[in-house]
Amino acid sequence: MTVGLTYRPPGATHPEDHHWDTDIPGFRRFERTVTIGSGAEFWHSAAEEVLRWGIKRRSGFRVLPCAEATDRVAPGAEYRIAAGWGPVTVYEPVRVVRVVELPDRCGFAYGTLAGHPVSGEEAFIVHRDADDTIHLTLRSLTRPAPSGVWRSAFPIVLVAQRFYRHRYLRVMKTPASR
Repeated sequence: MTVGLTYRPPGATHPEDHHWDTDIPGFRRFERTVTIGSGAEFWHSAAEEVLRWGIKRRSGFRVLPCAEATDRVAPGAEYRIAAGWGPVTVYEPVRVVRVVELPDRCGFAYGTLAGHPVSGEEAFIVHRDADDTIHLTLRSLTRPAPSGVWRSAFPIVLVAQRFYRHRYLRVMKTPASR
């Protein structure tokens, strides 16, 4: 379903693929992988954490399911992601466009809806090697929002994006406290 997305094509970050070669003109492409842990127990915890928006929540965001969405990602589910600083809260409307759940790879990609500060897609993927080393990969394709106040604020949004990417890569290195 592409209605409402602020970009095309949905699923362009390909969270199911080990190698990502997508490069769409007009978008800033980002990919980074870090080692976050090892072992079967850590794998199961990290995989479930990512599929329940843990990386966003542990990075300081609130994830608000819309309509029929639940706390666990599902293709087509829509959410409002909120970040607040003092009296200011920024809402990011998104739709999950891909979900992958394999024995050695779990994650998802979401796409931006109207009102989001940028236009594009972001993916969070945990994957493990044969020796049970677990990695987190972030992928994104970003361009300015198609219209509105956020379009002119794009340079500032890029600074915030760098800050949160650094946080994402750090927060999954420790198991979630339940």
